[in-house]
Amino acid sequence: MQATRVRPNGWEWLSWLYMRVSAVLLLGLVLGHLYIMHVINSTDTIDFAFVAQRFATPFWRVYDLLILVLALSHGLNGLRGIVNDYTRPGGGWRLVWNVGLWTVGLVFTLLGALVLFSFDPSAFARR
Repeated sequence: MQATRVRPNGWEWLSWLYMRVSAVLLLGLVLGHLYIMHVINSTDTIDFAFVAQRFATPFWRVYDLLILVLALSHGLNGLRGIVNDYTRPGGGWRLVWNVGLWTVGLVFTLLGALVLFSFDPSAFARR
């Protein structure tokens, strides 16, 4: 019996590829975060001043935003696959679930970005 060749195109293939790429990126980013926060620095030294000093540079804000965006989109893409497995194609429930998932993801991404980029450490030092 000859194996059927699957052509790598379309949304599902891109979704599959994204899961692999985002997992590798997340692994590196999260291990870097854990190393910085728990190996280089003791948990006793991590306080508001430490976070304020970290967020004083745009690099750490973008680093944390990248973790947030990759983690949310990776998880929601996995949930999208589960929804597609358990709902009928072309059915209204599939659309409702997918719109709901991506709406929640967009809201949490925007809220996370708002917190990361509106945080002003100097505002708390003036009190």
